[in-house]
Amino acid sequence: MNDNYSYQFGKKVYDLSSRTHVMGVLNVTPDSFSDGGKFMDADKAISHALRMQDEGADFIDIGGQSTRPGSEEVSLDDEMKRVIPVIKALQGKLTVPISIDTYRSEVAGEALKNGAVIVNDISAFNFDKDMAAVIASHNASAIVMHIKGTPKDMQKDPVYDDIIAELIQYFENTAWKANVAGIKQIIIDPGIGFGKTVDHNLQILKHLSEFKRLDSPIMIGVSRKSLIAKILGNEDVNDRHEGTITLNTIAVLNGSHIIRVHDVKEGVRTARILDAYRKSV
Repeated sequence: MNDNYSYQFGKKVYDLSSRTHVMGVLNVTPDSFSDGGKFMDADKAISHALRMQDEGADFIDIGGQSTRPGSEEVSLDDEMKRVIPVIKALQGKLTVPISIDTYRSEVAGEALKNGAVIVNDISAFNFDKDMAAVIASHNASAIVMHIKGTPKDMQKDPVYDDIIAELIQYFENTAWKANVAGIKQIIIDPGIGFGKTVDHNLQILKHLSEFKRLDSPIMIGVSRKSLIAKILGNEDVNDRHEGTITLNTIAVLNGSHIIRVHDVKEGVRTARILDAYRKSV
């Protein structure tokens, strides 16, 4: 198995196995489950991206469509209008790589033309048959996530016979698709909360080390998710900080290379402490 993930994202090179990397979330949406409406104004979105970079984010992930459970699709035009001006405005201001969070190849292509170097596709090329080719044509990287169903129906009684085995097979197939298309760098995301029960999510985190056989870096996104509320019995989305930190700790200790977070400062501090612990003798 490969323990050295030296990945190039545009002009930036990261050894993803050397320490825990942090991806900051920027939702340019009115309805995302956690920060919907906060950054619809382009100036606010740009300021927040720069703030996350200052707080230590290694990547900024920009999305223009909510994929929370039960969410409806937005039009292609609306998604473009939300994300492309922000990505354009951040050129020359950000020094860290920009990721576009979309499952539409048209949005991905436009974002990649304007400075994004990563496509974060929740469907792992399955919602848009042209996605892999578009990513490859720009020599970009792909974050490929597992989802069961679609955002609208994914939480309606998801069932697995063996969730870890099924996800590993899914990512083996996805890696093959990426290779055929000519994508040189993929990062896998097991998709916490995307067609999974609380128990499914906890099984993934507990057995995360089994995904190492896929020979790809692993990203985990647990930030402020309803999994935390269901365990604690508290539905306040702004009261999930301890849960986020705890689950990120479990993920990193079990093999995650990247944590995707809303609260970058806390995520970076968590990562630094965990890295120091793991390197101690």
